[in-house]
This record gives sequence, structure tokens and C-alpha cells, in this order.
Amino acid sequence: MSRMFGTDGVRGVAGTELTIELATKLGQAGAYVLTKEKSHQPTIIVGCDTRISGGMLANALMAGICSVGANAIYVGVVPTPAIAYLTRKHKVDAGVVISASHNPMEFNGIKFFNGEGYKLSDQLEDEIEELIKNDMEDVVFPIGPGIGKIDYRFDIRDEYVEFEKKTVPVDLSSLKIVIDCAEGASHYTSVKTLTDLGANLVAIHTNPDGTNINANCGSTHMDELKARVVSEKANIGIAFDGDADRMLAVDENGKMVDGDEIMAICGNFLKEKGRLAKDTIVVTVMTNLGFTLMGEKEKIHIEKTKVGDRYVLENMLENGYNLGGEQSGHVIFLDDNTTGDGLLSALHLLEVMVETGKPLSELAKVMEVLPQALVNAKVPNHKKESYMEYTEIAEAIGELEKKFAGEGRVLIRPSGTEPLVRVMIEGKDQKVIEEEAKKLADLIQRVML
Repeated sequence: MSRMFGTDGVRGVAGTELTIELATKLGQAGAYVLTKEKSHQPTIIVGCDTRISGGMLANALMAGICSVGANAIYVGVVPTPAIAYLTRKHKVDAGVVISASHNPMEFNGIKFFNGEGYKLSDQLEDEIEELIKNDMEDVVFPIGPGIGKIDYRFDIRDEYVEFEKKTVPVDLSSLKIVIDCAEGASHYTSVKTLTDLGANLVAIHTNPDGTNINANCGSTHMDELKARVVSEKANIGIAFDGDADRMLAVDENGKMVDGDEIMAICGNFLKEKGRLAKDTIVVTVMTNLGFTLMGEKEKIHIEKTKVGDRYVLENMLENGYNLGGEQSGHVIFLDDNTTGDGLLSALHLLEVMVETGKPLSELAKVMEVLPQALVNAKVPNHKKESYMEYTEIAEAIGELEKKFAGEGRVLIRPSGTEPLVRVMIEGKDQKVIEEEAKKLADLIQRVML
């Protein structure tokens, strides 16, 4: 049986894969494992993104939390990084986010943070999973006054806004900014923060209805934002995903600036200020080869981990680094927050623009993005880890690795959160690598379905 937890919590289609029964059990087991050593009655903060299933799953989860004697504070719709921050600020025992991030609206997910605001280790997740599989064996369920209660605090999101403004108190009055809130969790917090800091702001996709999150908008669909930045003659466009833990940018010419480029810009700025810990940035193996070349040129050490911002974070914590992230726009500024924070990343990028006076297109020239093609193969979720067991696929990958040896690279990996195998090829010729990536993805999909 495959592991319940992926790289970013437990995810699935709400109502069939991620059921209210599973949400309740996750509430019970999560609360029990994360608070069993506490001598006081524990408290867990719970928030969600704008998906229609969020309320259903949040209530089921909180019922589970209360059933094992813990209290819940429900803060409603807030970005994922807000839960990480509020968990620390209010000194509660854990935090939980109901979100499936950039995935389509029918999906949802449950992600835990410990009392310090960090994602859980594999070991703690396995302990929660084991408890659920054993049907909460040996857990004593309280009755009477021992049962937990739910407190509703919808005002608490403004504490996150104040934290963001205080952390990067940049005057944005010189900039015209277009933001795409993906009909998601940032529709209030990002608009208020950037407006309060003086930006001339144009905000799009800020009317979530529960079903439109990430629908042709946000960091996974940026064509509208690119066009809007150009038509508005804006200095920059910023795109969040559904739970606002990632962001991508668009320069004044309508060209996308991805997570690699954002880290390169901010990393060099921090290094100049003497604030880049050990002159190191932590990235994943998916990061563009151009980023490594930038590091060599600018004398910045590039540390690489396997894919997933949790692995980037683990490396940062273990080695004392303060900047890391992914090409997809998950960027961790560890001096400020304990997880990827799209609004925080945007503020740091805007700070560089304001302090240097340079347009984003010029700042992005710090690295050359080498041609890269990424194509997804849709496969059954329970099979995605075993793609190399198919001879035809293994041989095709081997042939491609030979073809691009010395002038590019081939990277195949199963998605940690979706029923996909991702095919990434880097090389000199964009057309060739796109054709080869599509051919391999089609093969994987055909053979594994």
C-alpha cells in the first residue's frame, strides 16, 4: 500500500479520496501524535483555502481534534504560510491547512505544521498514518469536560498582514503592480499588504466562489497576467497559487520570471548586503542548469536536494542556510518564515527593485535560463513510483540520457502530490527537447495506464 502522506501532506479528490471520515481520523491521529507529550490541554490552529470542500473537511478535521481532547482555533481562509506564522506567534501546539495548493478545485489536502511552524518529518507523518491504520488503537477518548472545543477567530488574518509589512517594510509608492490572486487564499491578505505599503495596485482574480480556484489563473496559468502587465504599463506582475505559498513574477515586458530567477535576484542582493548565510542558496535537482552557472560566476554556493520544498527546508535547517526554494516559486526566506511564503517572496523581490531602481527585466539578467522542457505523463497514482520497472520505459530513458550526455540532462520523477510522472529535459535546442520530452511522456502514459 502506498504512503498516505505525499511531499505536501495528504491529498486527493475531496469526497471520494479525501473523505470526511479520513479528515476526522487525520484530526484525531494528528492531534494525538503532535500533542501527546503535552501536560496542558493542547490547541491547534486550522485554516483553509477557498475550495468549496474546505469547510466540510475543516469541520470533520476539527471534530477529530476535539474528540481526543485538543482544542481548535478556526481562522477561516488564509494563506498556508499564515498558518505557519500564527502557529508560532500564538504559541499553540500545531497548525493545519486544508488546501491542495495549485491543484484543480476538486482536489483538497490536509497539511500539518508542528508548534514551531515547520512541516512534519517523515517519521511523525508515519506515526500518524500508523495510528490511523490501527484504528486509533490504545487511544483513550475523553468524555465530559475532557472533550476539546472550537474557537472561531476570523480576524486573525490581519496579524499575518501586519507581520508581512513589518518584515519587509518597503515603500512601494513608486511601483505599479498587477497581482493575480488565483481566486485563492491571498485574495485579501496580498491586496491589503501591498496597498498598505503604497503600491499602485491592479488586482485580478480576487472573487473566489469555491469552484474557481486556480481556474485559468494564478501561477499555473499566467497568460492573462502577462498581457495585463503590458496593457497596464505596470512595473511587475505577481502570480500566487491557490494557497499562496508560492509566487512567480512577470517583468514589465510581459516575460515570466520563475522561482530560479527570483532566488538568483534576491540571493545576490542578500549577498551584497552580507545577509546571505554562508553565501549559499539551496535548490532542487529540477533547478535550471543556468542557476548553477550563475552561482559559479557570482561566487554563490549552490546546494541541491531532491524535489520538494520540505527537503530544501531540511537542508537549510541542518546546515544553517537562510535562502532556498524551487523553480515553481516556492521560496523560503528562513530568517522570516518557516515555509514557502508567496507574499514574502514578492516583497523581497519588490525590495530589490525599489532599492536598486532597476526594472525586473534587467535584474533577471543575473542568470541565463537554459532551454528546458517539462511534460507530465498521467498515470495511476499507485503505479507512479514504479515507472522504471517497465522495460520499454527504462530503455527509452537510457537512450535519451545517452543522447543528451555532455550537453544537457534528463530527469524523470513521480509527482509527490498528483498522479503524474514528470519528464524534464534540458538541452541546447528548445524544439528538440520539447519533442523528446513529449515522446517519452506519451510512452510512459501509454505503457503505464
